[in-house]
Amino acid sequence: MEGLMDRHEFNILPEGCVSTILSFTSPQDACKSSLVSTIFQAAADSDVVWERFLPTDYQDIVSRSMVPFKFSSKKELFLLLCNSLLVDGGRKSFKLERSSGKKSFMLSARDLHITWSDESPYWHWASLPESRFSEVAVLRTMCWLEIVGMIKTQMLTPNTKYGAYLVLKITDRSYGLDLMPSEISVEVGNNQVSRNTAYLRLAKEHARKKQMESLFYGNRMQVLKSRVAEGEGRVPSERDDGWLEIELGEFFSGENDEEVKMSLMEVKGHHLKGGLIIEGIEIRPKH
Repeated sequence: MEGLMDRHEFNILPEGCVSTILSFTSPQDACKSSLVSTIFQAAADSDVVWERFLPTDYQDIVSRSMVPFKFSSKKELFLLLCNSLLVDGGRKSFKLERSSGKKSFMLSARDLHITWSDESPYWHWASLPESRFSEVAVLRTMCWLEIVGMIKTQMLTPNTKYGAYLVLKITDRSYGLDLMPSEISVEVGNNQVSRNTAYLRLAKEHARKKQMESLFYGNRMQVLKSRVAEGEGRVPSERDDGWLEIELGEFFSGENDEEVKMSLMEVKGHHLKGGLIIEGIEIRPKH
């Protein structure tokens, strides 16, 4: 009875008042409320509501898109932005989280600092149909692996916890990638907020490769690992888009504009490694 009375009381409010109230909820709640009544449906679809759910810089984001936008309402624009779109000349992708309206970005491999990535004996750039970007970085062979991404917190949703994820593939002919752990970290401003280790390996091949490397390298593996700071030794997990990802760390996007540095490094083993494909680094909200 109480729920019916509350619903009736809302129904006698002007549509503009209902729109204002819904604008202080979330995109998910607004969509659910549209099922309550015709007044709620009209209010939930209004530009007043969806203007508030859009990021404050949505006009700038739209202007940076690789494709022109056509929309008849702010709700339609919001839903368009929930699909990944290329911005900044195709060097980044952007999307909104449908349930909350929070921003996510992915920095393409071209937007990262990958040591010696323009030296053809070590890396080459290739086009893969399964990638959202026109190019990915493919490691041929080298002993020094250093991948760094940078983003400003002002590009992200304020007061939000984010995770940074290296998006990659490991080829069937990869070698040396998991001989010793890579060091991963996230820094905000001058502060290191996250530090850990990761193995660039496929989980299903872990046991076999560990046995082969132990026979081939012997005690050298333990000597190499002793040079690296201790960590949990994260391994890649599968994504819905067919790629793998490793969480580099997490950070909090506050009100101040600070630079976030996300990195993966393996520079202490001095052994050759190859068969790694880098699509980019994704920065998305954590729950």
